Amino acid sequence: MSVRRQMVRDVMTSNPVTIDPEAPVETATATMRERGLRHLPVVDDTGRLLGIVTDRDLRSAVLGPVIAEHVPAGHRHRLSELARRLDDVRVRHAMTWDAVTIGPDVPLAQAAAVMADARIGSLPVVERERLVGILTERDLLNTLAATLPSLKGDPDDYFW
Repeated sequence: MSVRRQMVRDVMTSNPVTIDPEAPVETATATMRERGLRHLPVVDDTGRLLGIVTDRDLRSAVLGPVIAEHVPAGHRHRLSELARRLDDVRVRHAMTWDAVTIGPDVPLAQAAAVMADARIGSLPVVERERLVGILTERDLLNTLAATLPSLKGDPDDYFW
């Protein structure tokens, strides 16, 4: 099927890994690291999308403890206190609540345009307020790459 005719549902990741808004930020970070993800949809108990948490959101939330290792000793106490408080930070504190979403029956090209315009790396796919998938930059690139002729041989040949 031509990329021009494909719909979001054709290339999205169905049943994506999700997280609860009350989960600790540490849990979200570990989940993303272990599974090689950059985006986690945040859903409630019924599967309704509440927002999204990204690796960038999490880096911002946990930056304090990392900085503490590199500041003068006089300031470390303050940052150590901040690190203790970060144990209480939940996904709901770091997530983006008003995530840009898309429906499963939207043309893929339109979804790509939305992502480019909004400068975002993923779109939660929602149907009747329920998360049904996620469309990521990787999904789009894999779909585009599948339209190219097979390349074999010297990696330098890839740069034509």
